[in-house]
Amino acid sequence: MTEAEAAENARAEDPWKPGSANLRLLQEIDVRLSVEVGTSQVKIRDLLNLNEGSIVELDRPAGAPLDLFANGTLFARGEVVTVGGRFGVRITDIVAPGERVKDI
Repeated sequence: MTEAEAAENARAEDPWKPGSANLRLLQEIDVRLSVEVGTSQVKIRDLLNLNEGSIVELDRPAGAPLDLFANGTLFARGEVVTVGGRFGVRITDIVAPGERVKDI
């Protein structure tokens, strides 16, 4: 293969394909992953009255999928699991790219 053919093949390579040079550059960047069980809006008065044993009702029904965020952007949904005595999240659904952009 000539040098020109190799350069043409490199340009034609999908930049987001696993193992591509562009994606390899991004693989070492840290991102903050967070999991949201649900949300609740409370008045400051009620927040100040919370103490050990208080219960805060969330906007999500029990058993509903959790939202997974990468740097604040929703990217997946999942469920709680335990792994070796620790909590984890099993990803059950990856959010479509169009939905991710909508949430920004």
